[in-house]
Amino acid sequence: MGHVVYQEKNILKYIDGQLVQLEDTIANEFPLTLYINKEEFATIVCTPKYLRELAIGFLASEGVIRKHSDIKSFHLDDSKGLCHIELTNNVDTTQSQFTKRMISSCCGKSRQFYFVNDMKTSKIATTNRTITPNEILKLMHTMQSQSTDFKVTGGLHNACLSDGHDFYLHRNDIGRHNALDKLYGHCILNNIPIRDKVLIFSGRISSEILIKASKIGVGIILSKSAPTDLAIGLAEDLNITAVGFVRNDSFNVYSHPERIIV
Repeated sequence: MGHVVYQEKNILKYIDGQLVQLEDTIANEFPLTLYINKEEFATIVCTPKYLRELAIGFLASEGVIRKHSDIKSFHLDDSKGLCHIELTNNVDTTQSQFTKRMISSCCGKSRQFYFVNDMKTSKIATTNRTITPNEILKLMHTMQSQSTDFKVTGGLHNACLSDGHDFYLHRNDIGRHNALDKLYGHCILNNIPIRDKVLIFSGRISSEILIKASKIGVGIILSKSAPTDLAIGLAEDLNITAVGFVRNDSFNVYSHPERIIV
């Protein structure tokens, strides 16, 4: 499972007109370096928990692997922050497609993908899943009530996958993308279908988060925060229902409202 998620530190807090020394809980930050077929591929700065899920989810979202059987061997040394992965196929780890910025079309429209690889690995949602307002509010409440590490540190992003009934999976990380990759990695490791799941997220729906959701394959994303204009455009094009500002008893629907059954 990795190292501890947070630790106690002595700090000074300004309160009631003076600086007071007290103990605060701080989220830990951990570098994990991935080697693919003995070549260095990427370093992920993350929360040191569920590192196997993180590595596999990251590789899947980057299009390096498609399924668990693409991995021939997997060795994680979390004491050193090293992960050695041997794949059944050869991957050119020097390819610029993983980092090169590009403006391209999406579904015949003029949306912007910042990286070539995003254009190649994003998927148009094909879910028939619908959701009710009560389910939306309940799922967000469930995630927030279980976000214990965030309540302690105030420094983690939370993300969940759920079918609204029997399946519910919660992960967190200092990196918002990492939290989603951990969910994705868990589903790949356990052969769990994702298409009809709902993604619940604590942070802003940026274009990067929307693209990550499309790579995972969900058709509905719920957030307690706001989306960006590019994220809304991508959600429209990628057939994803984006719901933001899920707070108390209200929310805003920004794309594909037909999945919400009132």
